[in-house]
Amino acid sequence: MKTIIKNRFLLLSMIISFSSVNIFSQSLKSNTDTEIKYLSGKGYDDAVEWDFFCTEGRNSGEWTKIQVPSCWEQQGFGEYNYGIYFYAMKSHPAIPTEQGKYKHTFMVPKEWEDKNVQIVFEASMTDTEVRINGKKAGETHQGAFYRFKYDITPWLKFGKENLLEVTVSEESKDISVNLAERRADYWNFGGIFRPVFLEVRPAHNIDRTAVAAEANGDFLAEVFLGHPLSNEYSVKAEVLDLNGKVIGKPVLEKPQPGSEKVVLKSHFDNMKLWTAETPNLYNVRFTLMKDGKAIHTVNDRIGFRTFEIRKKDGLYLNGQRIMMRGVNRHSFWPETGRTLNKELNYNDVRLIKEMNMNTVRMSHYPPDPEFLDACDELGLYVLNELGGWHGHYDTGVGRKLVKEMVTRDVNHPSILFWDNGNEKGWNTELDAEFAPYDPQKRPVIHPQQDLNGMETMHYRSYGETQNYLRGKDLFMPTEFLHGLYDGGHGAGLYDYWKMMYNHPNCTGGLLWVYADEGVVRTDQDGKIDNDGNHGADGIVGPHHEKEGSFFTIKEVWSPVYIDFDELPADFSGAIPVQNRYDFINLNQCKFTWKLSQFSDAFEKNATEITIKEGKFNGPDLEAHAKGELNIPLPKDWKNADALFVTAYDPEGEEIYTWSWDLAKEADSIEPNKVNNEFKTQETDEQVTISVGENAFTFCKEKGELLNVKQNGKTISFGNGPKFTAARRGDRSLDGWVAENLPKPLNGIDRVYNEFSTDSTLTYFDYHKEDGYYAVNAKYAGALKNVLWKIYPDGLLELDYTYQYDGVVELMGIKFDYPEDNMKSIKWLGMGPYRSWQNRTHGTELGIWGNDYNDPIPGESFVYPEFKGYFRDWQWANFSTTEGTISIANKSFDNYLGVYTPRDGRDALLYTLPQTGISVLDVIPAVRNKVNATDLCGPSSQAQRVSGEKSGTVYFRFQAK
Repeated sequence: MKTIIKNRFLLLSMIISFSSVNIFSQSLKSNTDTEIKYLSGKGYDDAVEWDFFCTEGRNSGEWTKIQVPSCWEQQGFGEYNYGIYFYAMKSHPAIPTEQGKYKHTFMVPKEWEDKNVQIVFEASMTDTEVRINGKKAGETHQGAFYRFKYDITPWLKFGKENLLEVTVSEESKDISVNLAERRADYWNFGGIFRPVFLEVRPAHNIDRTAVAAEANGDFLAEVFLGHPLSNEYSVKAEVLDLNGKVIGKPVLEKPQPGSEKVVLKSHFDNMKLWTAETPNLYNVRFTLMKDGKAIHTVNDRIGFRTFEIRKKDGLYLNGQRIMMRGVNRHSFWPETGRTLNKELNYNDVRLIKEMNMNTVRMSHYPPDPEFLDACDELGLYVLNELGGWHGHYDTGVGRKLVKEMVTRDVNHPSILFWDNGNEKGWNTELDAEFAPYDPQKRPVIHPQQDLNGMETMHYRSYGETQNYLRGKDLFMPTEFLHGLYDGGHGAGLYDYWKMMYNHPNCTGGLLWVYADEGVVRTDQDGKIDNDGNHGADGIVGPHHEKEGSFFTIKEVWSPVYIDFDELPADFSGAIPVQNRYDFINLNQCKFTWKLSQFSDAFEKNATEITIKEGKFNGPDLEAHAKGELNIPLPKDWKNADALFVTAYDPEGEEIYTWSWDLAKEADSIEPNKVNNEFKTQETDEQVTISVGENAFTFCKEKGELLNVKQNGKTISFGNGPKFTAARRGDRSLDGWVAENLPKPLNGIDRVYNEFSTDSTLTYFDYHKEDGYYAVNAKYAGALKNVLWKIYPDGLLELDYTYQYDGVVELMGIKFDYPEDNMKSIKWLGMGPYRSWQNRTHGTELGIWGNDYNDPIPGESFVYPEFKGYFRDWQWANFSTTEGTISIANKSFDNYLGVYTPRDGRDALLYTLPQTGISVLDVIPAVRNKVNATDLCGPSSQAQRVSGEKSGTVYFRFQAK
């Protein structure tokens, strides 16, 4: 329910935000503004039908209709193509080469005859030829992700219907475009996938602007004119706040004779600066005037800010050192491919910020302009990227595309870097092409290379990262902890970030990747296809379903940083805290606290009850400083079971909620007082102890509980406890890891083998004690002692001891129960998401519930997963087809194992032994797509264990 309410709140906030921007935009409109007439929809949800002919593949060979904008594969045309199979190939018979031919008619008003009319394509994949009334509008555009336009004024019929014809070739005639854009590790599409519109301006007009607004108030604007104008013309610039109030004095300049550019300079005092934490924006109204009369007006949104790389020091924004916490993001939606809309773009920014990230990298092409608008408005730092994935553009076409990218996006304050390609997909001859269009002179970097004082190498192991941090330049991996299914992202992030945040040479890092790139296949009855493991790399699923790592990242990257699992013994309300904001004082944040009590184990309709709660203000703690949160707790706070503290940012959005168990350990569970008599029934193989309506059967040969009956109805729980332990297949008994394995053994680092630790029964006894019936088993082997206590009311207590000395990655005791019988679980512990040894952050203490599910990673997307390892559990109720199995835990510092986590069909992360329902002291770490667990940091390492481990658990059964 909380999630639903929060989502509704976000949607309402978004609607209000959009409305505010809309109203403000309207307030800036004048009759001299550029007029926009859309020929397509603005996004996938208001697309316009055009006539369409596909030359090859599905639904080809005849004229029909298509939605514009769209990717034609998602409209049922052509063939699907995942680019990586053709990596570095100039051509291949299996590469789809269809063309799409579009026709659309549109009216042009008679009153536009004295105007300049340009047709604008936000993006089209890939080579695009445009004709107006049979006349070619200009040269064929090459490059899929860039805004391009043509002046079509000479070819228009004013006051009449006009014919637009567009031919889009999925493959470019320029081989370098295909190598840069289409031989890549992502889905390739074809079609006009972003909007098409007419831009109508006066004959004498402002073509574009490029602004540098500095943190010190200095203002420079380069205003480019449609063509050179004489001295009777002038250009005026006015800076306005978001309420439309003019700030300072207008700036006025005349063009130099023969020049198409006017440079305006000024200075403004006391401007509110733009950062991702304080996204203060202003508008600039540029007016072209003739003899003092306005002819054409252009409105741009800007932010005053100064960004710089200080070599061997850090990244500085407005004079303050910043740390970049971010993610890579594709423009993608399962049903529509690369065709999005305003709502989806804004939602992505909101969701990225919800993870406490402050940075996003465009991978591997420029995004929709609305995404950058959202980054400006809501606050995210951006690395904007020229296309290129291992392959790169040749210099000729690359120069044109750099210009198109930079001139479109130059005024976005959110953009801090220009990326020239990705992973050797850079053409070094293009490095100098960005600056001429950017008066801010933003730094250019090569993701995965050292350039301009920035080392951005990808996917280094934990140890290699330490070496890179010792390098000659600042280190900021533009991709690290490569996700796959439930591996990567949060797994190992705590270790990496602890090292990176505290190292003076590190300036942050960006995870790969934001969302699974799973496409809804129109040729496979709507199946979501991640192309196996290729597109299944996201922190969130294709429809942005939140995986467990989402919340791990949210905690580890919380700007209000609290780093301890247990409250100190002398705790009285003061919690150590670090302010990891770069600009915000914690006194701008708000906090709430809550004390709760939980239902006892085995209680029906278990609930959490809030007994007291309150609010308090954040401490006066400057950015990067350490201090304390002083919680105004009542005197009787120790009577509660749990303490919760929630931090809210200055906008009222939740930063994170921390929770602490105040009990540490359960009191001994007392049975109900009843006078039921014990009965025993024995055969050569087993003994059954009956009391009341309950009967417990034990194996005399192994000393194990075999099953439970209640009123004659069987609950198939038993065959235990058995000791279980496992380690990776390439690991020796002492932890040594084999290297350079021969080919047949490749992949055993992903297989966890349950090794033989059979325990031999040496003593078995059952007898009545005072108040309970005892079943005692002793063993030679890892399992040492098992004592069952059967109470008259049917409560079953298990005390166990085991000892294993060696290296393990999973260890504890287990029981069997048929997974097919399982219906749901309700439990008290840290949840609702499962944990791995190297991903324990991001869970919250509470009573959680989950229906049985068994999704296939990368193919189905149900979260939280039912199966896995759940930490600090206190009790659990399993609902089954046979009845209810309830388990309570004496100690709260171990793990409840609920069957075995499932890997994808390709088994690229882990193959784990079947452990049924288990109580575990050691659980496995999880690797990422690139690095095995040994390479992911201290918390990912195998555990060297020795000495005895003991535990107590309680059971109750309720048959149907």
